[in-house]
Amino acid sequence: MAKIEPFEKYSSRYEEWFERNKFAYESELEAVRKLLPKKGKGIEIGVGSGRFAEPLGIKLGIEPSAKMGEIAKKRGIEVIDGVAEMLPLGDSQFDFGLMVTTVCFLENIEIAFKEVYRVLKSGGLLIIGFVDGESPLGRSYKQSKKENVFYREATFYLVHQIVAYLKKAGFNNFNFSQTIFRDLSEIKEIEPVKEGYGEGSFVVVRAEKRRY
Repeated sequence: MAKIEPFEKYSSRYEEWFERNKFAYESELEAVRKLLPKKGKGIEIGVGSGRFAEPLGIKLGIEPSAKMGEIAKKRGIEVIDGVAEMLPLGDSQFDFGLMVTTVCFLENIEIAFKEVYRVLKSGGLLIIGFVDGESPLGRSYKQSKKENVFYREATFYLVHQIVAYLKKAGFNNFNFSQTIFRDLSEIKEIEPVKEGYGEGSFVVVRAEKRRY
């Protein structure tokens, strides 16, 4: 069962976060953009309200929450109802897939990654943006899980855990970028984007489907 209830109930509160944390959002966009292919057929899995797909030029998304999907459609995204663990898509269709702040809400991360692997072409890329569970922001979210309507049921993964699941699904050739180096309340301009991970709270990992 997809964890959609908070997104159905509090879609406006979700949208408000991006307005309130404009520079953090812009920083995350830049970190994703750094590892996103410049061309090719792409899809965002867990497209939400289209906050990432729209500025990144991705026209197709998978989303189980009808409320969020409606907002994404208004942003010009074609939205397919579905979950990452059972993608309603054929094999080897896409050059890249994107998942941003989606992994923490997956019902089964192992199956989800195998499904994305299936729908990617040979050499296709999966780009994942997430809050590192070991980072200051990740630890803060974990501590306040019960009070946060969105993160009550979330799982905050560490980078090495995400990489391990990706390897198990068959991915290789990993690249990383990171941003958000301060507390959200202190961010008054776009944060830098650095290679690697271990410093920034928001991490992007890019992995490649094995070529055949």
